[in-house]
Amino acid sequence: MISNYDSAINLKILTSEPENLYFERKDLRKKSTEVADELVGMLNSDGGVLAYGISDDGDIQDAKSLSERELEKYRTLHQRLIKPAPPIKFEEVAVNGNTIFLYHVREDNENIYSRKDSNNVFKRVGNSNYGPLSLEEIDNLRYDKNLRHYEDQICEDFDLEDFDRDLIQKYKDAISFNGTDDALLLYRNLAKKDRRGEIHYCNSAVLLFAVDPDRYIPSAYVRYTRYSGDKLEPGASFNVVKDETIRGNIPSVILKTRDYLRASFSVFYSFDAENSTFTMLKEYPEDAWLEGIVNAVFHRSYNLQGNCTMIKHFDDHIEISNSGPLPAQVNVRNIREQRFSRNPRIGRVLYEMGYVRELNEGVKRIYSSMIEYKLSEPVYTDSDSIVTLKLENSVYKNERNLPAGLLDRISDKLKNYNATKKVIIGYLLKFGHGTILEISDFSKIGDRAIRNNLDDMIKDGIIFRNSNKQRDKNATYAFLQK
Repeated sequence: MISNYDSAINLKILTSEPENLYFERKDLRKKSTEVADELVGMLNSDGGVLAYGISDDGDIQDAKSLSERELEKYRTLHQRLIKPAPPIKFEEVAVNGNTIFLYHVREDNENIYSRKDSNNVFKRVGNSNYGPLSLEEIDNLRYDKNLRHYEDQICEDFDLEDFDRDLIQKYKDAISFNGTDDALLLYRNLAKKDRRGEIHYCNSAVLLFAVDPDRYIPSAYVRYTRYSGDKLEPGASFNVVKDETIRGNIPSVILKTRDYLRASFSVFYSFDAENSTFTMLKEYPEDAWLEGIVNAVFHRSYNLQGNCTMIKHFDDHIEISNSGPLPAQVNVRNIREQRFSRNPRIGRVLYEMGYVRELNEGVKRIYSSMIEYKLSEPVYTDSDSIVTLKLENSVYKNERNLPAGLLDRISDKLKNYNATKKVIIGYLLKFGHGTILEISDFSKIGDRAIRNNLDDMIKDGIIFRNSNKQRDKNATYAFLQK
């Protein structure tokens, strides 16, 4: 074991793991003031570990190559250069015969940290330091830190029997922790020890590891509602067709909700006419909606009880909502770039267990995956202490779906179909329906050829003509749905 303070620190993390919100490398050329700035950023964010004596490429250097005077500057810089007195544990460790310094930074929600000599305030965003902060940004940081207290509060009536011990073991395995469950929870600030040595468990531990957190924290669940149509209908027209409550600790809720939505989303197909191949698609890219769900359960204000994480699924869009306004420094315009975790303890565990893949990249991934799917950009709203992510699929229609058996029928006919028929199949899979003129304009194929091929495909039992008139230029054609 390399570190006495953090059993998760190993050679792979030190040398090859990408830098992230919780880990930073600094080589020996960095000034002590630069290292102090990085530590200030970690203190004002979610904590972490800074390794001094490792290059950006992961090469282990030897701090002992510095003079004793220089070494002492780095050994004491967190005491000399940062105010107020920071919760940092300093460690001098040997790695492959070389000496490096590890600064273990505990996140603190009570104070704003700065450099003593310059009063500069920094915060860590993603894998880099941000700052110095302006006076307005410092005020926003102070406000946002006040939002974090709920996850650190003690859950007074928690029953130890309600812990999911298998899940705790899974977390211990993920970070190579060899101690007891209580030692782990204390280590990650998910529990506290009082003066008599008794251990008390924080709300964060309950939300992460209780079998049913809702026993202690009301509304700590996800509710999925499916609507018929593109909006909520009131009164007699009430159009809810499915209403499901998904309970459990945050990791299990993420997995249960993921599996439930995978089964709930409709399937449609795209068609490569040139290669005569079908590709199955869901309504929305999983990277977008799953990231939205993870963000919702991760960042929601659990102190605002009575408001669960809500998923509303309409024909042409899906809304994912969580209680709690955006932090002061984040708004719907800068949400792709700015980040502040309302629940950093929870966020770190989710990251280390693999539920959060890349910190500070989640919202960017939502945007990029929607664009890659050729759908509209996500829309965020922040209203009445509810943050909502809206994903739209404006071209989605039920008629784009292929009923059971139709795909097999099309596949069977394809070997004898000409290029025009294949183009028609691709068009209907893309747009759901179309007139002869619309298909002709899109494909650049004459309307007579389109009409003749459509007639053949009607006889084959693949498409239908939606008009009672024998000659109707506005007649639409779509896949047979029966």
